[in-house]
Amino acid sequence: MGGVGSGTAGPRAAGPATAAGAVRIPAVPGFAPRAARAEADGARTPKARGRALRERVPRSSHAAWAEVAGRPDAVRAVEESGRGRVARLTPLRVGRMAATPFAFLRGSAGLMAHDLTGTPVTGVGAQLCGDAHAANFGLYGDARGRLVIDLNDFDETVVGPWEWDVKRLAASLVLAGREAGADEDTCRGAAYDAVGAYRRTMRLLAKLPVLDAWNAIADEELVSHTDARDLAGTLERVSEKARNNTSARFAARSTEAVDGVSGKGPAGRRFVDAPPVLRRVPDEEAAAVAASLEEYLTTLPADRLPLLARYAIHDVAFRVVGTGSVGTRSYVVLLLDHRGEPLVLQVKEARPSALLPHLPAVGFEPPEVAHEGRRVVLGQQRMQVVSDNLLGWTTVLGRPCQVRQFRNRKGSVDPAALPADLVDDYARMTGALLARAHAHSVDPRLVAGYCGRNEELDAAVAEFAVAYADRTEANHSELLAAVRGGRISAELGV
Repeated sequence: MGGVGSGTAGPRAAGPATAAGAVRIPAVPGFAPRAARAEADGARTPKARGRALRERVPRSSHAAWAEVAGRPDAVRAVEESGRGRVARLTPLRVGRMAATPFAFLRGSAGLMAHDLTGTPVTGVGAQLCGDAHAANFGLYGDARGRLVIDLNDFDETVVGPWEWDVKRLAASLVLAGREAGADEDTCRGAAYDAVGAYRRTMRLLAKLPVLDAWNAIADEELVSHTDARDLAGTLERVSEKARNNTSARFAARSTEAVDGVSGKGPAGRRFVDAPPVLRRVPDEEAAAVAASLEEYLTTLPADRLPLLARYAIHDVAFRVVGTGSVGTRSYVVLLLDHRGEPLVLQVKEARPSALLPHLPAVGFEPPEVAHEGRRVVLGQQRMQVVSDNLLGWTTVLGRPCQVRQFRNRKGSVDPAALPADLVDDYARMTGALLARAHAHSVDPRLVAGYCGRNEELDAAVAEFAVAYADRTEANHSELLAAVRGGRISAELGV
């Protein structure tokens, strides 16, 4: 197949400048000159404005949750979220969601967003992960191969109430803890500790100089900052596996050599079918994916183009991923350099955020999205301290997609498989990471002012998390009953 480096893209346009030649900072949502902000806000500091929000939305009110009118039952919610996906993969997606209550939560971001419309919000917006459950944190490699730990899934990212990410994380920790065999006090404590770590990290970031806060917290300091030292051994074991989780390792396991002309030596490699997870695609479909990389190149910084120009495309396959993502079009593209060393890119369909229909109910205007892949990529870059240096977007057969490196030294902790005494340590780490991610789009002084010094918010969200975990278990039971009764098809155990 053709080379990936044939497209061209010029340098990104420079920002606007004044007549005198000085660079002028462009308008940014939420940004205004200091004098204008002071006049508009009665000279109150962001921290004071955050504290004032408690009068309208008491922190204790976040304990409340009640079902919103018009809530679909669990089975209908699963069916609705599956519309537009690859139909033959629907039973696989249902089967994965039916595995455990935690798995059900992982696949039902839209249903939880519907439920969260009935909970209090301060009106303060942040760039949300949108699916900040406990399994969506992990390790990955930066441009030089060093491991970074952060949020790592942004399919649902959108600007919305910061509380939604916090509550999804807290509820997921209760479910993961239950699956891990922890007692109920430990599960509630994990949710409590995650919110406490979020709150304390926001307070820390609010006190730092802006540049220091923007790049905080150094990964090697994160465990000690969150008092999660007992987790260090688990993270080190995950790190060792992550260092070997590369394109080369994936290609060695998932491809085979292809003979050259007249059998004179190898000409390259191609993917090997491994159903239902990996399958080769027809030539026409493969050609469309390969051609889409021309558009992808235009979304990258110009300095990445010489790198990709030294690779050639050899094959394309369809690969099933995740739990909530099952049924979306997702391809792996095999690229080889002049030595035959592989680089694998993932081209993954980007559907509209599942949170989008529910934002107006809490006073957030749905954004205009020109390209869903671009939304995912920009949201990821806004939340992570460092992102994949080959992150971009494209369009395949009319469907928007994101593009990223596949198996870029990724590694993760399975929170549902942790020893019970480590669940709260993991919770503190993820709470701190979520605060760091939110602080890139919302002033940490504002959120810290609202969260405060005491543990009122921690206790309230923990109470919500237990109640919502109970409801998720009921949702899961409804889905299992529907599978057993034949109402919905499921492929279990895959």
